[in-house]
Amino acid sequence: MQVTTTSVTDTRRSGTRIVTLGIAAIVAILAVAGAVLMLTLPDANAFNARVERIFVENDLTSPAEVQLLEILAQSGTAFSDTLASYRVVIFVLLVFAAAMLVAAMVFLVMLVILNRRMAQIERSGIEVSSLIISREENTVYLNTMGFKLTEAMMETLAVLAEARMDDEMLSGAQIEAMISGRSEADCDEAAGATRIKRLRDGLGNQMVSELLVKNIARRGYVLAIDKGVIEVV
Repeated sequence: MQVTTTSVTDTRRSGTRIVTLGIAAIVAILAVAGAVLMLTLPDANAFNARVERIFVENDLTSPAEVQLLEILAQSGTAFSDTLASYRVVIFVLLVFAAAMLVAAMVFLVMLVILNRRMAQIERSGIEVSSLIISREENTVYLNTMGFKLTEAMMETLAVLAEARMDDEMLSGAQIEAMISGRSEADCDEAAGATRIKRLRDGLGNQMVSELLVKNIARRGYVLAIDKGVIEVV
């Protein structure tokens, strides 16, 4: 159990490092791209500067020439305003792209960590810190979850719990014999398997029930938990 806990901790730390490095790389790349883009854009006042230079270097006094300069100046102002708005739009798009990429990175890493965690659970079984079987209430308390079961399901679970505390595995025929009180030779393997299936259905969550009640090929059924956490009341 301790080995599994350490592995999960290492996985989380590794995932955190990956997320941090990934976010830093995304922000750095977008910051560089944004800086290059902003620096390569023309100066917003370049057009106005050229118009002013024309006015200074040339003696323009006729009404038509003055009017032309006024039109050019107005065009330069419009160009300057347009370029400034483009800068704002580019900045907003870069921020939006950074946010989307960071979110995608986080979700991807979370998915990878979840898949690893599920693989660890499949290899080591479900982690159960407490399994309380209450015959009076016909309820089993698995960690913080309570499952209301039928009397037949409770009998099946109680038999499996007693076998687990004795470090034994039970075949379907043995389970049926212990519950029905008949001889094992008179019991069918399928009857015990049916009881196991009903117990799993009663526990509800397929993943939890499959990992809690394991079927070892050609050996039998067993509760895949530490026998020290089992309590029958």
